[in-house]
Amino acid sequence: MNYKDTLLMPKTEFPMRGNLPKREPEMQEKWNEMNIYKKVQERTEGRPLFILHDGPPYANGDLHMGHALNKVLKDFIVRYKSMSGYNAPYVPGWDTHGLPIEQALTKKGVNRKEMTVAEFRKLCEEYAYGQIDSQRTQFRQLGVRGDWDKPYITMKPEYEAEQIKVFGEMANKGYIYKGLKPVYWSPSSESALAEAEIEYQDKRSPSIYVGFKVMDGKGVLEEGTQIIIWTTTPWTIPANLAITVHAALSYVVVEVDGSKYVVAEDLLEDVASVLEWNEPTVVKTVKGSDLELVKAQHPFYDRESLVILGDHVTTDSGTGCVHTAPGHGEDDYLVGKKYGLDILCPVNDKGVMTEEAPGFEGVFYDAANKPITEKLEEAGALLKLEFITHSYPHDWRTKKPVIFRATPQWFASIDSFRDDLLQAVKDTKWVPSWGETRLHNMVRDRGDWCISRQRAWGVPIPVFYAENGDEIISEETIAHVSELFRKHGSNVWFEKSAKELLPEGYTHDGSPNGEFTKEQDIMDVWFDSGSSHQAVLHQRDDLQRPADLYLEGSDQYRGWFNSSLTTGVAVTGKAPYKGVLSHGFVNDGEGRKMSKSIGNIVVPDKVIKQMGADILRLWVASVDYQSDVRLSDAILKQVSEVYRKIRNTYRFLLGNLADFNPETDAVSYNDLREVDQFMLVKLNDLIKNVRNSYENYEFSSIYTSVNNFCTLDLSSFYLDFAKDVLYIEAEDNYERRAMQTVLHECLLALTKLMSPILSHTADEVWTHMGSQKEESVQLTDMPEYQELPNAGQILSKWEAFLKLRDNVLKALEEARNEKVIGKSLTAKVTLYVNEDTKELLNSVREDLKQLFIVSGFEIGGNVSEAPEHALKLENNAIVVEKAEGETCDRCWTVTTEIGQDPDHPTLCPRCTDVVKKHYA
Repeated sequence: MNYKDTLLMPKTEFPMRGNLPKREPEMQEKWNEMNIYKKVQERTEGRPLFILHDGPPYANGDLHMGHALNKVLKDFIVRYKSMSGYNAPYVPGWDTHGLPIEQALTKKGVNRKEMTVAEFRKLCEEYAYGQIDSQRTQFRQLGVRGDWDKPYITMKPEYEAEQIKVFGEMANKGYIYKGLKPVYWSPSSESALAEAEIEYQDKRSPSIYVGFKVMDGKGVLEEGTQIIIWTTTPWTIPANLAITVHAALSYVVVEVDGSKYVVAEDLLEDVASVLEWNEPTVVKTVKGSDLELVKAQHPFYDRESLVILGDHVTTDSGTGCVHTAPGHGEDDYLVGKKYGLDILCPVNDKGVMTEEAPGFEGVFYDAANKPITEKLEEAGALLKLEFITHSYPHDWRTKKPVIFRATPQWFASIDSFRDDLLQAVKDTKWVPSWGETRLHNMVRDRGDWCISRQRAWGVPIPVFYAENGDEIISEETIAHVSELFRKHGSNVWFEKSAKELLPEGYTHDGSPNGEFTKEQDIMDVWFDSGSSHQAVLHQRDDLQRPADLYLEGSDQYRGWFNSSLTTGVAVTGKAPYKGVLSHGFVNDGEGRKMSKSIGNIVVPDKVIKQMGADILRLWVASVDYQSDVRLSDAILKQVSEVYRKIRNTYRFLLGNLADFNPETDAVSYNDLREVDQFMLVKLNDLIKNVRNSYENYEFSSIYTSVNNFCTLDLSSFYLDFAKDVLYIEAEDNYERRAMQTVLHECLLALTKLMSPILSHTADEVWTHMGSQKEESVQLTDMPEYQELPNAGQILSKWEAFLKLRDNVLKALEEARNEKVIGKSLTAKVTLYVNEDTKELLNSVREDLKQLFIVSGFEIGGNVSEAPEHALKLENNAIVVEKAEGETCDRCWTVTTEIGQDPDHPTLCPRCTDVVKKHYA
């Protein structure tokens, strides 16, 4: 007889190698065929809703690792919620308007000047849909489950119609107005920008100190005294109309080489150093308030520069006398408005100086710095020129510098409901908690929101103008335009005249007027996506407002979190979200930003094709995503090793359950051995910890807990000694069925617990668990934590035993290294212990030889009685020696009882009994 054939070795078709790049597409195709999203929603219908509202990615280009991090995190949460008592629909979305699509078409050779705006917009729409299809395919390859056939798209007519309603509601409440104000202006985009579209980069700029000569000192300053200003934007000097000082600051008149100058007293030392003054003499000290309405001469134009008072003046840098151009700065604008100054802006849409800057017409603003500086020097007004590198605002799309430029724009008045916004921030749960402070400060300090853009591809601002210039935004016109957009899309705005777009027979001020015109600007794209709470959450039957959670990158505090809050509070009085969770950015393995020039970019598509989406998903679970995270080939290899351990655990469990039917073979908890109960207590703790981690969005804790359970609790302990029972004993042996009961519970729980993270692998495991009725683990609920009898007592006892076992294993390893033994089954262990350890060992009813995986074991006495050669560890001493006897051909145990049965002369009594009863 071949005794190997009598062993109950693991049997499973679940492969050891994941081969994920091949199997995952097959699994995804299966999900498509069974319409898994629909089935999940049908199963959870009637449960409380949990809405994670998708912040729409921009429909342009392949997915980058930030997309993958974001969508996979969302998928973890949605999958978990649908398995834990909620109906958790997930409607993905796309942001589709804006400059990048216009630029992409231009790069493809489209000449928009040769077509109408409507024709160009049609090309933009076609391009965006193509990008959506590409990105949707890539998101599905990540294993992200959602309503992919019915996403929300910001350029769809029904979405645009609701966005118009949001605008109309805000206008109706008086929050929308048109004004000539300085805004961030991008000459490279030829459009206004919102704060969210600004990023800061280093820029080298000229730094100049300029003297403005007093022409009317109002009895405070002598004529010819020079008030010194400092600026890094010489190109704005032609727009100078005033010099601002702080009323409460002290200013000094100093004499240097026969000339007199005015600077803030606190900055005199700094200015003297920069201008290389030798021992300036303070002639006079005055309060800033005394300088109000002093008149100075513009350095090279025949006009005055008025001295005015402003609270924005500080002594942090400069001279304490601030060059003021109301057309080129927000503070300048506000203080200039107070004093009735003009809003002079001699720079056009392209950033070129206009005829309002005589002598510099036609020169690009940045190039104008040099001739303007030369003009100042020629006039004797330039006191110092040097160059500095400083942080300067740039257009986040074109990466080129922006300017402040006064233009007629549409604004949403933040001041009108700032207190409501701040209260909504307070009412929201923020993870991490610092998110509340960050958005609170942004809202507190934010100016009015410039919502108009001078582009073609976007949602038009639905405003008409009467012949007399009156702005027309009424409930009637908004409702009419909204319905037009719902029927025809927003392109109708560019296809029809103003009269055709107005309600039939519309009159203004009670009389017909056929000379209506329409606004040509479009809305800021943040207004588009920020309206999704109305266009998606409020409109779709399967969703609700407010959402339970918004989850995006930390850059969205100034973006989508902010714009959604603004429109949400404006329309409903509350935030559109109950909670906000943010994640960091993905850097390379050294913490550097991923960059094409460095060559350190890791692309999701490449990882999926080489290693599999589940490796990428497991990486997402492994990182502290609330901060910036790192990714490299080396990191992915480490994650792959953890995946391999988890997969091998699944395989071992499946293989040893091939002959186990949980309905007929399971052993009740009370009838299990204590070591088996201990494993179920550990499993139960895992269930509790993992579910708690899911609830708190702490996925790295799940990664660590599951990895530790598989490698330490199962592989290094329970499964290690279980082989002696699972393989050796008869099929229906009590101890074997008891262990199989535990293995089955572990397999079931681990598969469900990891389903949100290892979505493909968990479903693959599920298909090999023949006892399950559901066709997918996604159609089940999470395992529940149970209060098991005597759990605390069992845990305490067996964790103490495991510490002792670790000591025995150390002693066995040392004996193996010294060639005393070979495998641990060739060993006999003698323990010299204290009374506590002796009591512990005596309380263990299981076979201690089996638990230590040795062939001989005995307690030799107290620690003090241990021989010299014993290995002394903590409170015990251990002697390892070769076990006496022969090796059983079937179980490999060394025993002196080999050959007691003549029919099986090479077997031990246990194996002889099993073979005779079951394999005779």
